[in-house]
Amino acid sequence: MEGAISTPANTRVAVVTGGNKGIGQEVCRQLAGNGVTVVLTARDEARGAAAVGKLRELGLCDVLFHQLDITDASSIARLANFLKTRFGKLDILVNNAAIGGIEYAHDTDYSSVTSQEKEKLSGMDMDQRLGWLWENSRETYDTAKKGLATNYYGTKQVIEAFLPLLQASSEGRIVNVSSHFGQLRLFRSEELKRELNDVDNLTQERLDELLDMFLKDFESDKLDSRGWPEYFSAYKVAKAAMNAYSRILAREHPELRVNCVHPGYVKTDMTIHSGLLTPEEGGSRVAMVALLPEGGVTGAFFEDFKESSFV
Repeated sequence: MEGAISTPANTRVAVVTGGNKGIGQEVCRQLAGNGVTVVLTARDEARGAAAVGKLRELGLCDVLFHQLDITDASSIARLANFLKTRFGKLDILVNNAAIGGIEYAHDTDYSSVTSQEKEKLSGMDMDQRLGWLWENSRETYDTAKKGLATNYYGTKQVIEAFLPLLQASSEGRIVNVSSHFGQLRLFRSEELKRELNDVDNLTQERLDELLDMFLKDFESDKLDSRGWPEYFSAYKVAKAAMNAYSRILAREHPELRVNCVHPGYVKTDMTIHSGLLTPEEGGSRVAMVALLPEGGVTGAFFEDFKESSFV
C-alpha cells in the first residue's frame, strides 16, 4: 500500500488529501517535481494506487499512496501513525479533499453533458458557468450537512491529528485549499461578516455554534432572512469557516505557516468540468503556497499567485 522508497533525513514530506485526481493530483505532481516526498491520499485504494502509478511513470519516484477518508477518525489515525513511524514529522499538509455539498443533475464525470450543452458552456464567462452549474444541481439539508462534515469538520480533524507531526518539522506548513466562495463579501448579514472576520476574538467553539446555526436556519428555510450566502450556501459557509479556523490556527501556532488558497474555477468533477482553468493551472496556485520561502507569511489568503482578502 505505502510503497517502498527511501527518504533522506533532510527531505521535505508532504501529505495531499484528495490526491488521486484533479487539483490534488496536480499538487502531488508539482510538489514531487520540486523534490518533496509526497504521500498521495484518497478514499479509494485502487484509484489512489493508480494515481501514484501515473506519477511514477512520469519519473516521480518519491510519491507513495496511503488511504485516507477525512471524515473517518480511524482512517486519519492510521495515516498519522504511518507518518510518525515512517518519517517522524510532516513538513507540508495540503488539505484539498472536498465535496460540492450539492446533488448534481449530471454525472460529475461529464459524460452525461450533451455536446450542445458543452458548446453552450464554451461561450460563457465565469458567472454564467456558475449559473449553469447551479441550474444543474440541487442543495438539500442532507447535502448541506454532509458538505460541512467533509469540507470543514473533516479537514479540521486531519489538521488536529497531524499537528504534532507538523510541529516536529523545522517549519511545518498547512495549506488549506479554499475558494473565493469562502470570502465574507458573499454573506449578506453584516453581523456574521463581522464575527467571522474578528479573528482576535473568534474561537473554534464559536465557529461550531455558527455552523450549527447555519444548519438550523437551512432546515427551517431561514437562510435568506438570516443573511447567509445564497447558492452553494453550504460550500460557501464551510470554506468561510475554514478560512476563519486557519487564521485562528495561525494565531495560536506562530511556529507554523497556515495559509488558504483559491485555486481558481477549475475543470474538475466537482464543477462538472465547467471551470475556466485546467487542473495544472489550479494546482500550480496551490503548490506555490506550499513552497513559499521559509519564514514567510501565515494566516493569509492567496488568489492568482498573490495575497488577497478574506473579505
